[in-house]
Amino acid sequence: MEFQQEIRGFLMSRRARITPEQAGLPFVGGNRRVTGLRREEVAMLAGLSVEYYTRMERGQLGGASESVLDAVARALQLDDDERAHLYDLARSVAPGTSRRRPRPTSPITASVQQVLDSMSVPAVVQNGRLDVLAANDLGRALYTDLFPASKQPPNFARYVFLDPRAEAFYDDLEEAKNLLVAILRATAGRDPLDKQVSELIGELSTRSTDFSTRWAKHNVRLHTRGRKVVHHPVVGTMELAYDDFALPGDPHVTITTWTAAPGTPSADALTLLATWAETQKQPQTTSDDARRIRPRHT
Repeated sequence: MEFQQEIRGFLMSRRARITPEQAGLPFVGGNRRVTGLRREEVAMLAGLSVEYYTRMERGQLGGASESVLDAVARALQLDDDERAHLYDLARSVAPGTSRRRPRPTSPITASVQQVLDSMSVPAVVQNGRLDVLAANDLGRALYTDLFPASKQPPNFARYVFLDPRAEAFYDDLEEAKNLLVAILRATAGRDPLDKQVSELIGELSTRSTDFSTRWAKHNVRLHTRGRKVVHHPVVGTMELAYDDFALPGDPHVTITTWTAAPGTPSADALTLLATWAETQKQPQTTSDDARRIRPRHT
């Protein structure tokens, strides 16, 4: 039932956002009882019978061929990330699919940490659940609020939805929230029975109405690259580009780096951040040392 509800919610949300005009269908007068396309219109656009598509939307994707999934994806105008999510959902209910996937061993080896430490830019290793599994000193300095003394691993979703300091850190908090929810939705689609992912989603839904509202939209997105503006509590405002690099053996565990364009105030701020990060490694830092690192605003 859990699988079927996820499939139903995703397909219904995708057809609800497309008008007949956007789908290239002729205008027909009269009142429409649904927002977006009707099931029969999606079936017609995909070249399927109404009965077959209705079964799919009720969660019965098991056994659907690639050609059928592609036809539905075209009819619903899915982007690449949404198409991948549809395939993940279909695999989760395919006949003979194991409901429990073996959990991979920890990807954080000594060599991975060495690679992180050799980087001259902020870098962290994160998984699809948005846990931070490892970081270099600059990565910890950039997300200084994310690394409390806690038994739980630092988690970007918990920080954005449950930590009030995130509002001051992110220039566009709405975009950050939408992105992280969409990443978690894609992660849940790959393995809906992942207990740790389910527990995180349950925790966030219980503690944040904002999260549960966004979760209900069924948006999905992969985290690969982009730009963001942050307001660091020590070095001020920075515009940074982020890039994800998959680790061998698990494409959903990535090294994420943040860089600034050379010669910009943001690049100067990253240099200042590196200096500040060095002071944080020295417990004997004096008040005179601290005064040398003043907030920088751009």
